[in-house]
Amino acid sequence: MVSLPASVAARNSDLIDRRVLVVEDDPTMLEVASSYLSAAGFLVDQAVDGFAALDAARRRMPDLIVLDRMLPGIDGAEVCRRLRVDSDVPVLLLTALRSEEARIEGLESGADDYLTKPFSPRELVLRVQSVLRRSLDTLTPEAPVDLGPFHLEPSARIVSENGELLSLSAREFDLLAFLIKHPSRVFSRDELLRLVWGWDIGDRSTVTVTVRRLREKIERNPAEPELLRTVWGVGYRFDVDAAVQP
Repeated sequence: MVSLPASVAARNSDLIDRRVLVVEDDPTMLEVASSYLSAAGFLVDQAVDGFAALDAARRRMPDLIVLDRMLPGIDGAEVCRRLRVDSDVPVLLLTALRSEEARIEGLESGADDYLTKPFSPRELVLRVQSVLRRSLDTLTPEAPVDLGPFHLEPSARIVSENGELLSLSAREFDLLAFLIKHPSRVFSRDELLRLVWGWDIGDRSTVTVTVRRLREKIERNPAEPELLRTVWGVGYRFDVDAAVQP
């Protein structure tokens, strides 16, 4: 039986009985990941290929999906794209591909986070906790925020632009909510990794890809952003002046 350090279990105390779908075609990896997540208090469902993953996601309504990148049938990136048509369930992508292009492709498919194989099962648990906590934590209500065309309701995790609800992944919501709360300030990618993702060390391309995806949903012309601007050599700024223009 898998046992976790008290510190790891304690971090998960507010997430007990959340449902996690683990999609992995390697039986050993599937068993290890499922065992550690079960020991941390999650309800774990399993799938071994892409088509089974899509079926389980519809039937079981998981709170998070741990999704292997390389799967028989349809691969993890395509599973994620199909999920994103009508679902914002958080997705943690597992990948043995170490190139930056492979990581970027996974993020652009709609994944909220990724973990490179081989990885520590304890790190998997901590990553799942981190992503879930950001997407589910409504214990401390926050007041709605209005900024130009944007209306943010943090506790309900919804944001609208000009009265139209935006369909955002968990990380896209986290990033946009953070920027709406801190308009006109420039943040480096390292700062955003720490303040939005909760990572002290991480891949900066994660931020770059999430910014690109977010621009596609909020900008009139994503190729020439007016709201989420790049400050060359520094980072990004949510331009409140552009946001309040009619």
